[in-house]
Amino acid sequence: MSGTEAFGWIAGAFTTFSFIPQVIRVIRLRSAREISFLFSLTLLIGIFLWLGYGIAKESIPLILWNGMGAVSVGILLYAKIRYGK
Repeated sequence: MSGTEAFGWIAGAFTTFSFIPQVIRVIRLRSAREISFLFSLTLLIGIFLWLGYGIAKESIPLILWNGMGAVSVGILLYAKIRYGK
């Protein structure tokens, strides 16, 4: 593994795991008022684009972290729709 690839693994882990506390909080409180729908939707689209780029480049870190990020942001978006009122 090159230094650049290791950097990608570490950066992806920090970025992806940053969503976990917010997902847990929204689910625990059953409230997503403070979550912006537009932000979540735009972020999800961006993550899917990065995922597509990772697939095109055959980059395991990009595929893994953006796949996991899409799931996390997808949960937040679902919670916003369900609990956002």
